[in-house]
Amino acid sequence: MATKNGGTLYVLQARPPAIIALSPDGSHKVVVANLTRTPDGIKVDAENQVVYWTNMGSGIHLVDGDPASGAVPPNDGTIESARLDGTGHRVLVPSGMAGTPKELALDKDGGHLYWCDREGMRVMRARLAGTEVTELVRTGNFPQDTGDETRHCVGIALDRANGHIYWTQKGAPDAGEGRIFRAGIELPPGAKPDQRPDIECMLADLPEPIDLDIDHRDAMLYWTDRGDDTHDGNTLNRARITASGLADRHVLARGLKEGIGVSLDARGRRAFVTDLGGNVRELDIDTKQESHFTTVAHLGVLTGIDYVDI
Repeated sequence: MATKNGGTLYVLQARPPAIIALSPDGSHKVVVANLTRTPDGIKVDAENQVVYWTNMGSGIHLVDGDPASGAVPPNDGTIESARLDGTGHRVLVPSGMAGTPKELALDKDGGHLYWCDREGMRVMRARLAGTEVTELVRTGNFPQDTGDETRHCVGIALDRANGHIYWTQKGAPDAGEGRIFRAGIELPPGAKPDQRPDIECMLADLPEPIDLDIDHRDAMLYWTDRGDDTHDGNTLNRARITASGLADRHVLARGLKEGIGVSLDARGRRAFVTDLGGNVRELDIDTKQESHFTTVAHLGVLTGIDYVDI
């Protein structure tokens, strides 16, 4: 699917659930069909032609990506994989172990998949084969704390060079309770997932931050926000990563329809984002001021996205 524009986008369509390979010129095809329930986070290992994704489980509405009001999801989400030709579909982390898995990060060199368990209120990882499922961060106890949406972990990104993991806790819809956190990739000696001395709150009072990605060249953290339009929601944002926190936060572009996924083309200096309205959007990340998205494609309800430079 690669074109003269470069690269391939792999997007998750929530209804009907499928993985779509999309070129930046808008041409596309379904590469993995008949996914179960509601897929949300995606990462592609292009070298080995493998795609990984999360399935949030049976307690999630397809329309808005959130559980029914007041309901506690049944903790039956999974982490799955397949080859990019659609064969070899496997459940790596089975029902009961992954929680309500949201965004996904791939550490191919380290041999791990990382994800956020939203209603389980955890940051987690497992080996690429699905073994050694581990809690790294726990912000509450399931199910008694699940109703507190400020504890819900959603987006995730790795900064291996500096030994950090970043994640979002989105808060209630449109509530301005969203936060971005950072901690070490590894648990400190003697620490527990719910008692980590190295957790830093990097930003607070955000509308509703969702997915994350990092431009390692310029040490910039990017994120989507699906909150209220009148309070900087439905936007793509970035901030500079420093040793002491995030600096110079600003909105890059507005107008998303419930913004979800973000993935960077670091070499081509582009950001690609998805929204529940079915749009795939593109933006020049070397812009110095607030800009406007270009629409790449309009598909079904979309969640996760991963750009692959092939």
